[in-house]
Amino acid sequence: MPNKQDVASLQNQENILPKTRLLIVISCISLVLFTAFIDQNGVSVALPIIASDLNAEDTIPWAGTSSLIANTVFSVLYGRLSDIFGRKSVLLTACVILAVADLLCGFAQNAPMLYFFRAMAGLAGGGITNLAMIFVSDVVTLEERGKYQGIIGACLGVANIVGPFIAAGFIQAPVGWRGFFWTLTPIVACGGAVCWFVLPKSKVTGGLREKIRKIDVWGCLTSSAGIVLLLIPISGGGLYFQWDSAMVISMLVFGSCALVAFVIIEWKVARIPMMPMSIFRNQSVVALLVQSFLLGWVYQSYLYYLPQYYQNIRGYSVIVSAALSIPLVFMQSVGSVVSGVYISRRHHYGVILWSGFTSWTIGCGLSILFDQDTNPGVCVVALLLIGIGVGFVFQPTLVALQAHSPKSQRAVIISSRNFFRCAGGACGLAISATILQSGLRSHLPAHLKYVASSIYNLPTFDDPEITAVVLSAYMKATKNLYITNTVVIGVCLCACVLVKDRGLKMEDDPVKKESSAPGSTTVTESGSDIMPVTDQITIEVAKMERGDIEKGGAISESAQDDNHHHHHHR
Repeated sequence: MPNKQDVASLQNQENILPKTRLLIVISCISLVLFTAFIDQNGVSVALPIIASDLNAEDTIPWAGTSSLIANTVFSVLYGRLSDIFGRKSVLLTACVILAVADLLCGFAQNAPMLYFFRAMAGLAGGGITNLAMIFVSDVVTLEERGKYQGIIGACLGVANIVGPFIAAGFIQAPVGWRGFFWTLTPIVACGGAVCWFVLPKSKVTGGLREKIRKIDVWGCLTSSAGIVLLLIPISGGGLYFQWDSAMVISMLVFGSCALVAFVIIEWKVARIPMMPMSIFRNQSVVALLVQSFLLGWVYQSYLYYLPQYYQNIRGYSVIVSAALSIPLVFMQSVGSVVSGVYISRRHHYGVILWSGFTSWTIGCGLSILFDQDTNPGVCVVALLLIGIGVGFVFQPTLVALQAHSPKSQRAVIISSRNFFRCAGGACGLAISATILQSGLRSHLPAHLKYVASSIYNLPTFDDPEITAVVLSAYMKATKNLYITNTVVIGVCLCACVLVKDRGLKMEDDPVKKESSAPGSTTVTESGSDIMPVTDQITIEVAKMERGDIEKGGAISESAQDDNHHHHHHR
């Protein structure tokens, strides 16, 4: 059973900052997050060239899948690790790993080496993404969080625009795709150095041995084993492995058993569970986590396979392909900022979620109209609607989850949400590849079925008739993919019915007074919110500098809502 005393030993790392310092911290976080997303999304444009150089046309989807699997495996760990070791330490470690991984990706001599180093990059990218969002929740009040997370979301959108262009530029330069990875290494290193000096020091105490003792080791092992053993056959079943093979069946069985064991450990055994089962008692939280899984599926599918539609079917260059993807990621940035400002001002997110998933569903539906000669204007309209939808749901779903969760579970709810999103992305990429390859096989004549193994880089033919047959089959397979994405995101829209908009009045953990002596510490029953009164006074001073406390010392309504369970000692 979760041990309240052990959980109580995790210090609350909330540190509300003055506005000037806050803007510096947000800028620093945005820098490293920007680089991580360039690494994650820029590589999709380069995959056809990488596949050709490394002779990996039939396995190149693993460049994305390996990264997402590693990202997924470790996403669930980062929340609790940051509770134990401190946000700053874990973020800096992730920056170091990403810098090394990108450097090694540039030196990869074959496909297995590249996939291993991409997995390292995914591991680190997941840490940066999780810690960036957790940091924002630590330094910004819930009422203002939508605005600043909207800024973070806009930064991600810009990274999605810039990343493909940077990758495309390197592809056409003499240094090639390897230069793309080599360039990211010093940028990540510089970002980590800035974080070292700028980010506030984490409020964690205790020796290394004590911290290691708090790690949910069995939970880590069972979750990692379960995710890897399930995602590998899901990603390769029917393509690289036969579904009825002993290996696939064994991995699916053992992976399922490992996940069942993980649930039991988190529920009954772990002293400090990294994914407390109590978060699944809330209907809205469950619905939002399911939406996170499904939106990760559809988003990654478009991110990786939209450039392939432009390059393989329409015959556009890498640069033109990147340019035609701008409407999606540009509107993602705009939608993220608009939704963040709306939530901060109105203190409600329900309308935003409904609007976002509706727009996304309509955009996906329009993408079904894409063909070999579709007017580019139709493509732009569809991508604009998808982009608005993405911007309206990516960060707002995170704000909604925090509004339905106590402060003590802030880090684990963020890491759990990112785990579900990454798991959805990994499954979505694998299922999308399966849909494309099976569609190609079913629509190609027998003597051309070998083309189905080259979905990222279609071979060229001297005979125009053969080319027409292959392109027609590829387009039909792509339509199947777009239809699937429309259905999946439509399920997200329907799931909005289960999400209750309770506003931004996050319920604090029940507090019991441990001592009334000056300088005493208030402790929550769940044990995670431990904050010395002196720290609370520091937070109030920071709020005063930001204008959140009215002149004369009266506490504003939002401050009262945030702190109405705490006892202040003058």
